[in-house]
Order: sequence, then structure tokens, then C-alpha cells
Amino acid sequence: MKAVLATDLSAASEATIQNETCLECLGRIGVDEMHLVTVVPSNVHAGMPGIDFERRRKNSIRSYERVIEDAGFDVEVHVVRGTPHRRIRGIAETVGAGLTVVGSRGKSPLENRVIGSTARNLARTTETPLLVNRIERETETPSVVRQHLFQRMLYATDFSENAERAFDAFSYLHRATREATIVHVETPKDPAPGDDDPQAQLDQLADRLEGWGIDTRTEVRSGDPADELLAVEGAVDPTTILVGSRGHSRLRRLLLGSVSEDLVARANGNVLLVPPA
Repeated sequence: MKAVLATDLSAASEATIQNETCLECLGRIGVDEMHLVTVVPSNVHAGMPGIDFERRRKNSIRSYERVIEDAGFDVEVHVVRGTPHRRIRGIAETVGAGLTVVGSRGKSPLENRVIGSTARNLARTTETPLLVNRIERETETPSVVRQHLFQRMLYATDFSENAERAFDAFSYLHRATREATIVHVETPKDPAPGDDDPQAQLDQLADRLEGWGIDTRTEVRSGDPADELLAVEGAVDPTTILVGSRGHSRLRRLLLGSVSEDLVARANGNVLLVPPA
């Protein structure tokens, strides 16, 4: 599998690259080729006196390239110019990546809906599964919040086609997953109970994960989906939340399902967002 690893060469984005455990997890799920991407913003002009941003970034990114190569991956480096989330998304689509990884310092103590603009815009527009890797805040030498990316998964489902597509990610995640919690949140907008019992549906999904040797628990909750899922995150401490998104409309590309957006913005740990086909 090919993966795009985006970096702005900051201490925060360096955390994933320098963390051997994170790289080991990516290798375990089948990633063997890394495309390391850094974007020179389009508002930074190459002709600015005495500054060659492309050359400086190329020199800085070489140390990251060596770390990834030493971890056993094939590496290709892309230093490009433009709008970061658009160029990252475009490279992922061009190379046929199965995963895009971007670091984010997550929520602010003062504002719990703030994430990095590149991570937010990728979450809203990506056509490739996106791993938002949560990085520590308020420190000069940050590290990743959860080292074992896929060891304990929290999977959120509303039994839709998009949720089923997200569940399909376990076909490769199971190589690195030991525990999983599957959650469905009922809301007042849900249809009246019929032949499909939510608990029975969760049990069927759990059986599939148990077949891969993953210790699985299920839970049906009621209330606001994002709030309830974040409450489960606080209780079971997963390393990553797995969720499907609604994707974008034809009229407005920057549209994301409200639950997905809340989880990407407010979760304490990592979020793996799987867009529609």
C-alpha cells in the first residue's frame, strides 16, 4: 500500500515521522511505499530576496527521508508549491495512495473545535482515507498522543453504506488491532424499531472482528452522536477512532458530515476518516 505523509517541517509534524512505533504500525497494516510531501504555500514567493524556500525545504526533508528509509519503506519526496491541502490531496490521488497521514495538535484548551487548517481542509475534501495523527500541544518538543496507531480501535457506525465502507478498513487494520469497540448511537431522528435490531447488527460486526482475533465489545447509546462517541472515547481510551464521512456535494466541496467533523476536531486521540467511494 502507498501512503502520503504530509509535513510542514514543524516540530509537530516531525513527531509522527520520528516516532518509530508509528512507522512500525503503518508497516504492519501493509504500507510499504511512503510519499513524503511538503508544500511551499502559494503566498510565499520564490523571488523573495535571499530566500530559496524550495531548496531549504528539500534540505530539511532529507533527514526525514532517511528515517523512513531506515524503517524499511520505499520513499519518494515531493516538494511542491500551492495550497497545502489541495496539493496533498492531488498527490495522493495521482500516486494511488491508500492512506494520507497528517499531524494535528488537536483541540485548544480555550476552543475545543480548533484543528490545523490543513488537517481540517483535508478532512473535508479528501478522497483517500485520512489519518489525523494527534500531536501534543503546549510543548516545544511535541510527541504523538497515541503511539500505537491501530492497537485499540473505536468504530462508529450508523449502518449506512459509508459506515460499511469505513468498516472495510479492518481488512488491513486487523494486522495491527488487538481490541475494538463498536458503537451505534440512536437519535430521535432514527426510524422506529423494525426487523433490524441495532444490537444484533453490532453483534454481527463483532463476530467478523473476532474472526480476525480482535477482542471486541459493542455498545448502543442514545443522544447526540458526536457527544456520545467522545464519551466512549473517554471511557475506553482507544488509540484511533474509525468513522466514515458523508463526503462532499457537487455544489460545495467543503462539506463534511457533522459527526465526522466534530470527531476530527474534538477527539483526544487519532481519527481515521474514510470518505465515500
